[in-house]
Amino acid sequence: MCVASYSVTDNPVSQANHFMKIEHLAFNVPDPLTMARWYVEHLGFTVKRRMMEAPFAHFMADDSGTVMLEIYGNTSAAKLDFANVEPPALHLAFVSKNVVADVKRLTSAGATVVADVHELPPGDTFAMLRDPWGVPLQLVKRRTPMI
Repeated sequence: MCVASYSVTDNPVSQANHFMKIEHLAFNVPDPLTMARWYVEHLGFTVKRRMMEAPFAHFMADDSGTVMLEIYGNTSAAKLDFANVEPPALHLAFVSKNVVADVKRLTSAGATVVADVHELPPGDTFAMLRDPWGVPLQLVKRRTPMI
């Protein structure tokens, strides 16, 4: 296994102070109100801004306040068919303190198991689920946290 890391000093763009920070990742979905509520209630997101009329955009941050998703419903734009997206191609990964307990809690709330709890080198624990709309969700407990 090849493990590499890079730092700001390795990157000429960063050295010139042209930092880019991801503000959000957006999902255009058929039912943004219900999906946003599920993410708040079951994944711990906090709504930072929302529209209660079309396209019902919800900007939601995780508990760090630095990672944000937008869930909205733009009827004139294509929607991804999440149920047919292979999880290795696209998934949201969440840090879990107890993967077994979180799998049980989330499946009780409507998520489905794609790959049950398992361990991979170097001792990280994973599970892959789909939320009720088919979005792949990975739960991970790293032996050595990366963030």
